[in-house]
Amino acid sequence: MARLRLFGPVREAAGLGEDELPGETLDELLAAARERYGARFSAVAERCVVWVNGEAAPGGTPLVAGDEVALLPPVSGG
Repeated sequence: MARLRLFGPVREAAGLGEDELPGETLDELLAAARERYGARFSAVAERCVVWVNGEAAPGGTPLVAGDEVALLPPVSGG
C-alpha cells in the first residue's frame, strides 16, 4: 500500500492528513480515496496537483509499497 498525504482543503474534506490505501497505479489509489472519503473529497481532490515521491505524476504511474502520494491544493497569492 502507498501512503496518501493530504493538505489544506482536501485534508479537511477527508477528515485526516494521512492514510494508507491500495492501488497498483495512481489512478487506482485515487479511486479508492474517492470511494472512502466521498463526494466532498472528490470535488476538492479534482483540483489538486498530485505528486508521487516528490514529483508530479500522471494517473497511470505504477505504485509500490512505501510510495508517498501527496494531494496539493491550488495555491493563490500575490
